[in-house]
Amino acid sequence: MSEDRRIFIDKQSPEPYQALVHTSEAVRAAAAGAGFDRILVELVNLRVSQINGCAYCLDVHTRAALRAGETTQRLGVLAAWRDTELFTPVERAALALAEATTRPADTAARDAATAAAREVLTDDQISAVIWVAVTINAFNRVSVMSRHPVRRER
Repeated sequence: MSEDRRIFIDKQSPEPYQALVHTSEAVRAAAAGAGFDRILVELVNLRVSQINGCAYCLDVHTRAALRAGETTQRLGVLAAWRDTELFTPVERAALALAEATTRPADTAARDAATAAAREVLTDDQISAVIWVAVTINAFNRVSVMSRHPVRRER
């Protein structure tokens, strides 16, 4: 599909997109209510976006994570988070749960992530992580299918 034939589904069908935006706002509030700071939410957004290969969402959420105080070191190794000691047990549980939510057909990984999450997260926190992952998965698909461009910073 050529650039001029691109369909930005968020613009083509704004009502469903706005519903998704409202959902993400409710999810962000639920995450905060469960005790999660913006950095953890952005780590989940970024890890899911890495798995889904969504360049636009990676750009948006990298900037959001940096604004929230995340370090470039942790962002740089996020794709290999299991191989570092840079992430807390809560962050590790959230990242594993986010990955399992993004790849739900892998039942063994899903069961292991849920069991590990139960050791360090409350039910409200588990629910919040899953909702953050579900929501960013939806935004990833909107951006990937719309082929949203990543603009060069000035």
